[in-house]
Amino acid sequence: MAFDSLFIGVTGLTAFQNQIDTISNNIANVGTVGFKGQDVTFQDLLYQNTGFASAPSQTRGGINAQQVGDGVKIGTVDTDWTQGGLQTTGINTNLAINGDGFFTLNNVDGSGSPVYTRGGDFSLNRSE
Repeated sequence: MAFDSLFIGVTGLTAFQNQIDTISNNIANVGTVGFKGQDVTFQDLLYQNTGFASAPSQTRGGINAQQVGDGVKIGTVDTDWTQGGLQTTGINTNLAINGDGFFTLNNVDGSGSPVYTRGGDFSLNRSE
């Protein structure tokens, strides 16, 4: 039973460390153009039954099962897709998307697979 308590505590610390890492990443990228922050949600691990439920009788209501939780885990890490603020730069080649969507760019590594971005800091190539 003592090791169960330690395990439950470790699951909480592990999940909380993941949330701190996610928040740190959000803070580190606060100035990154087109960055989308993430939110962590937690989820209970399975419960162990320590006492069983009973049905109601003529004179007494039923009894709920007694359960002990096994800790916590990360349920989901969701990306916040809401649009950020638009800023005027005064540069004619800078673009912004108002609403859903991404700019589709050619990949410079020659793989042919496109790259998607919300950052619209574009410039013209020099003609040769």
